[in-house]
Amino acid sequence: MFKSRREVPADIEYVDIAGVARGASQNEPWSKQFLNYIATADALLHVVRAFRNESVPHPEGSLDPLRDIELVDMELALTDLLVVQKRIDRLADSIKKTARSEREASEQELAVLERIKPQLQQGVPIRHLGLNEEEEKLLRGFQFLTAKPMLIVLNIDEEQVAEAEDMVSQVASKVPWQNTRVVALAGKLEMEMSQLDEREAEEFREALGVPESGLDKVIRESYSLVNLLSFFTAGEKESRAWTVRKGSPIQVAAGVIHSDMERGFIRAEVTSYDDLVRCGSFAEARHHGVLRLEGKGYIVQNGDVIEVLFSV
Repeated sequence: MFKSRREVPADIEYVDIAGVARGASQNEPWSKQFLNYIATADALLHVVRAFRNESVPHPEGSLDPLRDIELVDMELALTDLLVVQKRIDRLADSIKKTARSEREASEQELAVLERIKPQLQQGVPIRHLGLNEEEEKLLRGFQFLTAKPMLIVLNIDEEQVAEAEDMVSQVASKVPWQNTRVVALAGKLEMEMSQLDEREAEEFREALGVPESGLDKVIRESYSLVNLLSFFTAGEKESRAWTVRKGSPIQVAAGVIHSDMERGFIRAEVTSYDDLVRCGSFAEARHHGVLRLEGKGYIVQNGDVIEVLFSV
């Protein structure tokens, strides 16, 4: 539509690391290496084997997705528990030596840690505890693994594609934690479809009754799980997708583009992607009344197309 010289999509990065073995949380050197990989991640994605293949032995000796999910959850909880216990011991000791007037912050942190400790001992992830904003802020520096959102991906057989939704529902009912989602994909089938051109892959999916690729599904769920949405700017020079947290006002979104836009924000012209495509141009969107002027308090919606007016 804009004949842009450059198109820039939104990015989401996945880092593939070795699986979590039973007892990993007790292996201090290995645990530190593991933490270096995932401590700074926005979310965790756990690929769980659900396909049957006798030529590929399972480390636990049998196929049981729920057991494997519980095993990893417990190892992550135990890793967090080690950190919590060390910090509790340190705070308990330091508070005794601290002047009463300086104890408040340490006592607040200690109270939160003592609250989450028994939950972790039971294998309950921190993300499920409903911590308030202040409590989350106190714990942010620890980068606890179980505080991160979790996407569970069931790797199924091609023969299981028709029952994928039922499998997802069954697993999700057994993993009731907040900020946890479950999806299914047939890894081997996805690999084969990735070798096809786009039209052939689409026809293959239609024949199987699969509306979208597993990769697209995982990306969409990941993006949503970490509370992100995309808005767009477009012109002759560049069309670009920008990433912002859900619930962000348009002035903050303008700052994602450039800090000057946030500081000098005046107003913005906004339409939805669907409305713009239906109308065919900004001029037609304006003519049909779906191109709106919005002030700094407008909350950006997923798929908004925005032109920011600002002063330097």
